[in-house]
Amino acid sequence: MEQQRKIVVVGAGLTGLTCAAHLRHKGQDVVVLEATERIGGLMQTEEIDGFIMEQGPSTGTIKYPEVAELFDMLGDDCALEVAQRSAKCRLIWKDGRFRALPSGLWSAITTPLFTLKDKFRILGEPWRKKGTDPNESVGSLAERRLGRSFVDYAVDPFLSGVYAGDPYKLPTRLALPKLYALEQQYGSFIKGSIALAKQPKTARDKRATKDVFSTCGGFRNLVSALGRVIGEDRIITSCKELRIEPLGDKWKLVWGENTIIAEQVITTCPAYALPELLEFLPKEQLNDLSNLYYAPVIEIGVGMRNTGRVHWNAFGGLVPSKERQNVLGILMPSACFEGRSPKEGANYAFFIGGARHPEYLNKTDEELTELVNKSLHTMLGYPEGTRADVIRIYRHSHAIPQYMPETDARLHAIDTIEQAHPGLHIIGNLKDGIGMGDRIKQAVDMADRISSI
Repeated sequence: MEQQRKIVVVGAGLTGLTCAAHLRHKGQDVVVLEATERIGGLMQTEEIDGFIMEQGPSTGTIKYPEVAELFDMLGDDCALEVAQRSAKCRLIWKDGRFRALPSGLWSAITTPLFTLKDKFRILGEPWRKKGTDPNESVGSLAERRLGRSFVDYAVDPFLSGVYAGDPYKLPTRLALPKLYALEQQYGSFIKGSIALAKQPKTARDKRATKDVFSTCGGFRNLVSALGRVIGEDRIITSCKELRIEPLGDKWKLVWGENTIIAEQVITTCPAYALPELLEFLPKEQLNDLSNLYYAPVIEIGVGMRNTGRVHWNAFGGLVPSKERQNVLGILMPSACFEGRSPKEGANYAFFIGGARHPEYLNKTDEELTELVNKSLHTMLGYPEGTRADVIRIYRHSHAIPQYMPETDARLHAIDTIEQAHPGLHIIGNLKDGIGMGDRIKQAVDMADRISSI
């Protein structure tokens, strides 16, 4: 069966769905092809006995106006839910307990997380020389400007929470480009932050509130709402062994007995899927395209029907690698969003593995369950012997992209391929950031670009 389409989006994760929904909103002829049997990618939600558990991303940040505008477009079909005030509290594990990350001057002075030497050291941060190594790691940059204890108990857990990665292996320029720009443009994190705060903002700029968000009822509702905007008849799942081939000034997409001829093709697939998808490209380019390592992560949804005397009012707790625990971090969704657990209960999300411990992916369900139940006592303060009422284990062998030095070769390959093959566009988490805000902005930018052709 052969179809003629103007635009095909390959991949029905957040990037693909957002891009296609915006194209449809602009009246474009677009169809989405997805290899699996369902849309949403890793963004799936499961509800068990009153607990709403995310299998992939648990929260996003309204870091760009495009995020707020996406929910404007969806309207009442998908309600944006901004996290409660408790989400402002972030916890860091040190010396056998969770401690609040400083949120002001006094807490920064009194916190036991950082050494007295580094607390004084930060006063001199604005006058330190800026770095000259474009591939300086996040850990090295932060240690040079702020001190080792800030790396150990702020930067390291933050990178574990975002990338599940090692701060000494991720170049700042690639992993945290805005932080890199502060030093390069202003010579200092503090000077740069002050300068940016003074810059005038438009009404649209102010919509990027940096608030943590989800959607009422979980991200399944965002996936469903995007699907409805696109239209069920324009989403095709189970497109196994899909291939894209140039066909004159158009593109031929083939899977099974199906063929689509398209004017424009947008791939949003992970890097490792591109060699099979784009077989027509030279091997060297395919190698550069797919040179991205994805850290494996196990996400474990944990439900407690009655918390007793245990109450955590925080976004969650992160665990520095220096503390040598089996857990990367514990998020607390029911402390941030309504209806994530029964009234007297609590909902947690444990994260395990990451780039430092990929072998944890091989742990059995029984081992992971025991690890969680033990942590309920040792880390969250439940009575010894307490066991979770509900546990759901979600294993992701390719969870979080690690933007390491080979990223430059990948970005160059993408630019070269797109210039040589008009009508082919390669986006997704292989570039431009890994957060939900990054995915939404990239997708909207692509939809605007395609609509103007």
